Amino acid sequence: MSLKKFITGRLKGCVYAYKGATTLIKTEDSIKTQLIIAIVVTAMGFYFDISTTQWMMQCFAIGIVITAEGLNSAIEAIADFIHPDYHVKIGHIKDIAAGAVFFAAVIAIIIGLIIYIPHLIDLYSGVFD
Repeated sequence: MSLKKFITGRLKGCVYAYKGATTLIKTEDSIKTQLIIAIVVTAMGFYFDISTTQWMMQCFAIGIVITAEGLNSAIEAIADFIHPDYHVKIGHIKDIAAGAVFFAAVIAIIIGLIIYIPHLIDLYSGVFD
């Protein structure tokens, strides 16, 4: 394989990935919700001047949740395509995919609490003194 063909293939892959990301954002309410949450916690990170390590953990948590949401949406779309009517096994598959999103979200919430509870305590400690 030539270098030119390799680079062209990677660029086409980036175009397809971008198209998929924009489709996901336009069509999935769960992704829109997660992006709003991501924007809020990112603003909080700037406000509280969180550490580099905290930024890394926060970005990782955001990325994992959005990735899980995207994969869940893809699994649901495939399941609906394969079997448009309700089916117990398809429902089970969808539940498992949604469960993965749940685990990612719970871990992200825990990371957020670990990062922001100390900052919020410091912020409000003067209010209650």
